[in-house]
Amino acid sequence: MTDATPMTHRKILEALSGILLALLVAILSSTIVANALPTILADLKGNQTQYTWVITSTLLASTATTPIWGKLADLFSKKLLFQIAITIFTIGSVLSGFAQDMEQLIGFRVVQGLGMGGVQALAQVIIGAMVSPRERGRYSGYTGAVMAAATVGGPLVGGFIVDTPGLGWRWTFFITVPLAVLALGVLSKTLKLPTVRKDVKIDYAGAFLITGGVSLVLMWVSFAGKDFGWISLETLAYLAGAAAALVAAYFVERRASSPVVPLRLFKHRTLSLAVLGSVAVGTSMFGASVFLGQYFQLSRGFSPTKAGLLTLPLVAGLTIASTVSGQLISKYGKWKNFLVTGAVVLVVGLGLLGTIDHGTNLVLMGAYMLLTGVGLGLTMQNLVLAVQNDVAMADLGAASSTVTFFRSLGGTAGVAVLGSVLASQVSTKIAAGLPPGTPAGTGGGTLDLVHLPGPIQALVRGAYGDAMATLFLIAAVAAVVTVVAVVMIKEVPLRTSMDIPQPVVGSPTGEAPVHLPVDADLRNVDNSTPDVDNSLLHVGDRR
Repeated sequence: MTDATPMTHRKILEALSGILLALLVAILSSTIVANALPTILADLKGNQTQYTWVITSTLLASTATTPIWGKLADLFSKKLLFQIAITIFTIGSVLSGFAQDMEQLIGFRVVQGLGMGGVQALAQVIIGAMVSPRERGRYSGYTGAVMAAATVGGPLVGGFIVDTPGLGWRWTFFITVPLAVLALGVLSKTLKLPTVRKDVKIDYAGAFLITGGVSLVLMWVSFAGKDFGWISLETLAYLAGAAAALVAAYFVERRASSPVVPLRLFKHRTLSLAVLGSVAVGTSMFGASVFLGQYFQLSRGFSPTKAGLLTLPLVAGLTIASTVSGQLISKYGKWKNFLVTGAVVLVVGLGLLGTIDHGTNLVLMGAYMLLTGVGLGLTMQNLVLAVQNDVAMADLGAASSTVTFFRSLGGTAGVAVLGSVLASQVSTKIAAGLPPGTPAGTGGGTLDLVHLPGPIQALVRGAYGDAMATLFLIAAVAAVVTVVAVVMIKEVPLRTSMDIPQPVVGSPTGEAPVHLPVDADLRNVDNSTPDVDNSLLHVGDRR
């Protein structure tokens, strides 16, 4: 029996608290190890390639499975799927904390990523199912703030844990477990959504082919330039395999009765442009969190905790911009100006970071990071909001997870590519600065700089600091794509209804929103609540 009582603002926040807590720990897990990695690699005898893979293995698993979780959310209980994702993530966290070598750690991080992909995708879907687009801006600001704090604050927490006697790097994984369990408890009591019951056929072939194709591309990006050349037989094999899988997925998705990624969604202008813009946003978000911590530690010689503190301007900019823009969007129902402004500010911030070296004034660094954070805060969540406003409830999961998927894809590929560029730049700069006759590779293959001879240590620190500029310039060029994409998006005022009114003939905005019949279970929900602050539906679970 459903309960059609409107949710109060307090009830919404209670339900949101469990969702945001789960989102916090999931994203935190991908960034908390950033400042702990030098310690982890020293303890587990890891190398530079494994350094990158501790991060990218989680992002890879998360990225590849995001569209699958999103599609399942359109077919089954969103609440149950969210709880399953949190459970998988928790298991992966425990296993990672007990890892005895780098191979085990990378494998267990994949398990974490499987759960993290579900948490990130389903959080967006569930919020979209609870709140109308007009009111969603108000709450998406909180979501953006949590994602910001987790993405960039993770290195700070990780550094503090590593520097705290009696804890050690294993607690960077263990610390997320009680928070995940708490999120499960809060969700079981506060989250009430309609359970959609359908007789469906799962598109296993499409899921397998999409996951395989994306994985091959990301693995190629991670290995090329280090384990084999960018132009080589190995590169050809990876790209040929990825192309074959993705082409096969295209034909499978065209014929599937319930495809993982409905291809018709890409005929929709807003979604296609939001996907394009999200790739660069992901590159900037994850790239900044991973490499700024490395810059402050390896180039400037700060401790893990201080390195995390120095990235706080990025966190502050992202958090404030995301929260304030969400409130203003809900108040006025307009979102495009925020997107365009954010994209431009993001390019400027990254461009300024592209001027740094090993001796850049820290106050200037803080200003550059603040601008970058503001740009991310204005774009990250609002791209998802623009898409959710233009799709029917039946496609909410697939559309939301598609944007999240490409943002994660940009982050995963960005970390891999930028990491490869950094390694190459550092090696070149060190080789150029070494005295003639010095053995090749001196100082370039270790992250344990403390034990290097003084002159070599200074050379390596300078090489890391000077090489970082190239990474941010690459990210700035990528962010120009976001500017172009958001300028081309046509603004559609945020609707106040939960679903697109049926039937719809044409579109006065010139757009062609995706109109699908609302699921039979959802037709029984009364969506005629007046458009006031608390005009949200509270639908009880069907037992």
